Amino acid sequence: MKVTGFSFIKNAIKFDYPIVEAIRSILPLCDEIVVAAGDSADETRALVSSIDPKIRIIDTVWSPALREGGAVLADETNKALHAIEGKPDWCFYIQGDEVLHEQYIPVVKEAMLRWKDNAEVDGLLFRYKHFYGSFDYTASSSKWYRNEIRILRHDPSIYSYRDAQGFRKGNDEKLRVKAVDAYIYHYGWVRPPKIMMDKKRNFGNYWGGDQVDEAFLTAHSGDFDYSQIDSLEKFPGTHPEVMRERIQRMNWQFDYDLSYNKFSLKDRFKDLMEKWTGNRPFDYKNYILLR
Repeated sequence: MKVTGFSFIKNAIKFDYPIVEAIRSILPLCDEIVVAAGDSADETRALVSSIDPKIRIIDTVWSPALREGGAVLADETNKALHAIEGKPDWCFYIQGDEVLHEQYIPVVKEAMLRWKDNAEVDGLLFRYKHFYGSFDYTASSSKWYRNEIRILRHDPSIYSYRDAQGFRKGNDEKLRVKAVDAYIYHYGWVRPPKIMMDKKRNFGNYWGGDQVDEAFLTAHSGDFDYSQIDSLEKFPGTHPEVMRERIQRMNWQFDYDLSYNKFSLKDRFKDLMEKWTGNRPFDYKNYILLR
């Protein structure tokens, strides 16, 4: 079985992306990893190239014409996806702030082997843990996506969808996927508060486009206020080994009083239905789950 990983990144050092950890976390499962390295204002390209000989970099320029709705993120994802060579059985996508825990490597490998020759399966669906504020808390409200496709069949008709959260194929067709009992750990909301705000200001350019005005920049100045969150849970587990050094050098404090969780009526209803039926109603699903 041949597996090629792919990702994209820009300004990883400036905005403190765990891209090194992200790539290292999937290296044991991949024969090669293609990374679209954008036109960074720091030494991101050199950082990525130093990780492992399995990495092949393609240099890209983020299009200024794709500055709304996160479209440039899908564009960069597609550049990496389309640069994959040969005929791998699977393509493993990882974003610059996502990490696969090593405990799931055997599970993921078994799933890839199991469904490799089943043409009905377009991809594999992962569960998510979204860390917030620090490495001790995960987000628990329904606004955070719970599942996403991260392993794809090598099919030229598949493309990154909207803001690169998921994938589709052909004429806007949802992918048919099998669920894997494995989590992707998302660390996009765990950064020093000042860097978190810098990242938020920067990404405003890729969602608001030319509509990002002085009022937005003023409102997003200073340090990011992590306390403005509706609901969190204490994380009882372990983090991926590749995250050890990053966690040890964490230099800010974030504590959250779980008694102040503000679950909406919608979230309470969803939780209740999930306990009763095992299914969570009304969640957005950008895929067709095969049973």
